[in-house]
Amino acid sequence: MNLPVAVLPDLQSSIDERDLAIDAVGIKDLRYPVQIREGASCQSTVANFTMTVALPARVKGTHMSRFVELLEAHSQPLEPSALRNLVMEMVERLGARHGELAIRFPFFIRKAAPISGAQSLVDYEITWRARASDGEYRQSVEVLVPATSLCPCSKEISSYGAHNQRSHIRISAELLEIIDVADLIGVAERSASCEVFGLLKRPDEKYVTERAYDNPRFVEDLVRCVAQSLRADPRVAAFTVEAENFESIHNHSAFARITYSPERHSMWRAE
Repeated sequence: MNLPVAVLPDLQSSIDERDLAIDAVGIKDLRYPVQIREGASCQSTVANFTMTVALPARVKGTHMSRFVELLEAHSQPLEPSALRNLVMEMVERLGARHGELAIRFPFFIRKAAPISGAQSLVDYEITWRARASDGEYRQSVEVLVPATSLCPCSKEISSYGAHNQRSHIRISAELLEIIDVADLIGVAERSASCEVFGLLKRPDEKYVTERAYDNPRFVEDLVRCVAQSLRADPRVAAFTVEAENFESIHNHSAFARITYSPERHSMWRAE
């Protein structure tokens, strides 16, 4: 027998007697088509959403459908300045005091090869994060940037040549002001031995090979160069920088991380 919606039982809103609050409950890894507006660029893509709220100890469950309803209600392009309203509306819909939103998506930038000027798209993985807690709001952005690194030690000890590798530089920055992801990508690329391109002609290959050779970087150099730039940026409150070199002469990666916040400032002093 089909009951009218008005009389269907609502178990999620019933009382739970175990006296255990839940830090985060919601939906994870929901793929959803969206338009992303970042700076002057607007791109159609498929984003990965994770949306959670805190659940009081006495409430049995959250209303999972309301997360998707929230996305369905927002047909406008997503942009960093809109995240505050989105996460605030989420906690209001779910009747929660705390909520978090993470949106991960590929973002494409058109680049010109350094010598020939050949045009191509390069993709970067971007994650926007927003958190509301008792009316307070925090926002961060994460970028994953491919780059080239060339080993300074290999260059120093070799009669000719030096081994290099493709690297991933990951920046996660808590923001005081909105920053275009292109700015963060530029910080990462300038800190590497050379940036990467989608399309290179022979003169371009010669350029990037020699550029990397003239600009060797350890994995430690990568994270320190990026951290130095971020620390000087007044729009950044705190950050984590990671670099992974996918080694070409070892069966492992080289890895480094720096985490900085005002509370951890003493870490920057030499011991």
